[in-house]
Amino acid sequence: MTTSPSARVLHEKLHKVLANAGLGSRRHMEQWIANGRVSVNGKPAAVGQRVSATDQIEVDGKPIRGAVRLNTRILAMNKCEGHHVTRIPPSGVTSVFDELPPLPVGRWISVGRLDVNTSGLLLFTNDGELAHRLMHPSSNVDREYAVRAGGVLEEEQMEAMTRGVEADGTLLKCSDIRYYNGRGTNHWYHVVLNQGRNREVRRLFQSQGLTVSRLKRVRFGPIALRSWVRKGKCHELVPGDVAALCRMVGHAQHGRPHRHPRPTRLVKSLLIEDQNELGGRRQP
Repeated sequence: MTTSPSARVLHEKLHKVLANAGLGSRRHMEQWIANGRVSVNGKPAAVGQRVSATDQIEVDGKPIRGAVRLNTRILAMNKCEGHHVTRIPPSGVTSVFDELPPLPVGRWISVGRLDVNTSGLLLFTNDGELAHRLMHPSSNVDREYAVRAGGVLEEEQMEAMTRGVEADGTLLKCSDIRYYNGRGTNHWYHVVLNQGRNREVRRLFQSQGLTVSRLKRVRFGPIALRSWVRKGKCHELVPGDVAALCRMVGHAQHGRPHRHPRPTRLVKSLLIEDQNELGGRRQP
């Protein structure tokens, strides 16, 4: 007899049950349901449908097994420029999902996206509900970026960026911006956003007449990009970091912490790779 992944939850929404089973994000599960890929008790499922512990759920005709929710796991990747955050990238293009270790059950879900020309910290989890909460605007999770721009911003311009500027009918703003260092036409800043809007950092700088030539995310909430993680590689967060992310968004962590070995070798790489581009130490 097939056991529903909702065995611990009565009358839960179907797309949430599927996400909790590690099959994907809530949004993707809703798309699956709308596309007719999911059935409940032999009948096509409907978006918004609720299920109970006794319901038999199938995806593409295959029963969904596993009464116990998956242990919550999170990977942190140092994404390369030029890599796409999509499972099916254009021909000849590398997908970040190609670099991830396989899961015995479920699949990795990206916590938001970085555009193809942005590098740095990108999180993945097997917990669809956690991914949804971390991405939701109401969570106000800090996202910190190292930004190289072709010029120097005046104090008044940086203050305007924190107050908010309008561009193409959209209010763009950052919660913090600080000058780091630079030389010539290349100058580095650290910028903090509370949402993950498309190309917001680049558009903010464009509103002040500057073009961004490098953009790298260095922090997401309490998780910072580790200096020893090489480009295109990832590491699994230790249980304490997983718990911190779950607490931050009020999410009940599933299962026991997943144990894994700590790295035995440190690769000396900078948070922003080329120290020469920074012109030395940060200005006070």
